[in-house]
Amino acid sequence: MKLYYKPGACSLSPHIVLREAGLPFDLVKVDLAAKTLPDGSDFRAVNPKGQVPALALDEGGILTEGAVIVQYIADKVPESGLVPAAGTVERYRVQELLNFIGSELHKGVVPLFPMLKDKVSDTYRAFATQMLGAKLAILNQQLQGKSYLTGESFTVADAYAYTVLSWLPRINFDLSPFPNLKAFAERVAARPAVQATHAAEAR
Repeated sequence: MKLYYKPGACSLSPHIVLREAGLPFDLVKVDLAAKTLPDGSDFRAVNPKGQVPALALDEGGILTEGAVIVQYIADKVPESGLVPAAGTVERYRVQELLNFIGSELHKGVVPLFPMLKDKVSDTYRAFATQMLGAKLAILNQQLQGKSYLTGESFTVADAYAYTVLSWLPRINFDLSPFPNLKAFAERVAARPAVQATHAAEAR
């Protein structure tokens, strides 16, 4: 497999999951601003959406959308426990979390990025910050008495949540009112696969 990524972007989540699963893969760094690959070719020839992550499959073809990619990877190694078995309530709970993180948190952080400061009004930024806090409070409660979002086992939902939380310093969002989330982010950051992912993306 081959993962097309940008350091620190939402492709961080499938990158973590690939390492947690112990699967072999290659990394291809994408210049998202120019939509180009390291050889200068057009990334949109790989993914017409022009976005990361994109995963080139061993059997051929490209898979896109992070929440789908992480499930695909986890299903390749079911014994990893990264995702519950298809058809179980536990699987739907993980999918519920993936959808919540994607629609409510991921999209909620984006308007607050510094690079969009001149394109977003102060009024909307204040509203978006308030809404983000409300959504983070839900995850903070979800983590009450748990090491990870669904219990004591790390799943693909945790990789995605950690990825979004890793963006909060960029928008100067204070996590201290959410102690469960703060401890969760530190716990995930300490995982060997996560440390290896950060090290690889820093090269």
